[in-house]
Amino acid sequence: MQTLQVHPENPQARLLTQAVATLRRGGVIAYPTDSCYALGCMIGDKAAMDRVIQIRHLDDGHHFTLVCRDLSEISTYARFSTAEFRLMKGLTPGPYTFILNATREVPRRLQHAKRKTIGIRVPDHPVVNQLLEILGEPLMSVTLVFADDDFPLNDPDEISERLARRIDVFIDSGPCGHEPTSVIDCTGEVPYVVRRGKGDTSFLEG
Repeated sequence: MQTLQVHPENPQARLLTQAVATLRRGGVIAYPTDSCYALGCMIGDKAAMDRVIQIRHLDDGHHFTLVCRDLSEISTYARFSTAEFRLMKGLTPGPYTFILNATREVPRRLQHAKRKTIGIRVPDHPVVNQLLEILGEPLMSVTLVFADDDFPLNDPDEISERLARRIDVFIDSGPCGHEPTSVIDCTGEVPYVVRRGKGDTSFLEG
């Protein structure tokens, strides 16, 4: 595993370009977000996705997330109403994941096995924002939390120790938090909160 020491507020483009090159070669990375660390790989790379599933011990009921640069990217991968767009626009970028109906552009292996849905996220963190800009497309992502842990990994030393032989690149920007995103399901008649996380959801639960 290669560790890249990246400044959390002024990320070095040269180092993030290295991470993107690893992704394009089929690599798996750990990277910081505005909520917690996450694992990421290319959308179309089945082998890399299988490695992520193995690391996290995920089943077919898990919702994978596409981490996007902005809302304009989302329409390629998900279907949503005008009201749902307004909701997402008001909450992004930020620590929220939205469950939406997937389009045909989303590989079936990334969609929820039964619901044909996909998680969508637009983060607010300089490192991942620049990473996505260099990559030029969304990143397939899951929270970096193990099945036996109560919280996502946040300590860089612990991440290095536990993932040393399991991923290809660790983008170390120091502690970034251990609270996952709030998850809002937008596939029904009204949005509802699936998971309370870092993002405020009280306005949907009143």
